[in-house]
Amino acid sequence: MKVVAIANQKGGVGKTTTAVNLSSALARRGQRTLLIDLDPQANATSGLGVDPDDATDGSIYDVLLGATTLDSKIQPTQHEGLSIIPAEMNLAGVEIELARMEDHLLILQDILRKAKKRAKFDFCILDTPPSLGVLMTSALSAADEVLVPLQCEWFGLEGLSKILHVIEQIRDSGVNPRLKIEGILMTMYDGRTNLSRKVVQEVKNYFPEWLYRSVIPRTIRLGEAPSHGKTIFEWDPNGTGSEAYDAAAKEFLRRHKLKALPVRAAGKLSG
Repeated sequence: MKVVAIANQKGGVGKTTTAVNLSSALARRGQRTLLIDLDPQANATSGLGVDPDDATDGSIYDVLLGATTLDSKIQPTQHEGLSIIPAEMNLAGVEIELARMEDHLLILQDILRKAKKRAKFDFCILDTPPSLGVLMTSALSAADEVLVPLQCEWFGLEGLSKILHVIEQIRDSGVNPRLKIEGILMTMYDGRTNLSRKVVQEVKNYFPEWLYRSVIPRTIRLGEAPSHGKTIFEWDPNGTGSEAYDAAAKEFLRRHKLKALPVRAAGKLSG
């Protein structure tokens, strides 16, 4: 099982949208995927059609405190091959409790290391909070890789430098020396503007090996889908948003030297 944190301490960059739709796209392409919602706002949870109010005591809270097992919190979703550990507002309190513990950054790492040995999933996607608190740093400490969603705006470049610095600190501290950057996925791209093109080019100039060729467009449909508890593949299956996230998933799998299996939709296989 490969653990991938979707991380950017800046809010409003399409982080949760990416976590939900990339997880769904990987499952659609044949990968057994677990999405862990580490954000107390629980947007990834509701975005997959799970009511956070029904997820009381269903989050990873008790697992982090050693009161129960990870497997006991895993729930199936309506999407074949995709499971979730939901979030709830009470998860915000775990930051205080974890901070009091010795080696608190190693707790989630140890939990997911044990989960890897059980080999129930191919990928574990961590949706992180838009902050640099304990939950975010715990996710980076536990992850094998980080995928950074970056909106196509100049302020996004400032946020990128900060998250790269945090990743470097996690590595240098010895907590997770093997942590690597899986890639940078440009979001909220508007091809009609020079700004979007310039920001993409700027990232390409400095980080060509990390930059995804796939870009996620700015679309109303991507913003609408979570309010209905649906992924973009359900809400707008033939739209530019679903095409973009499917392309990003296939690129993700190629980067991991894995084959993207055909998607079964509307009674037929589509490539």
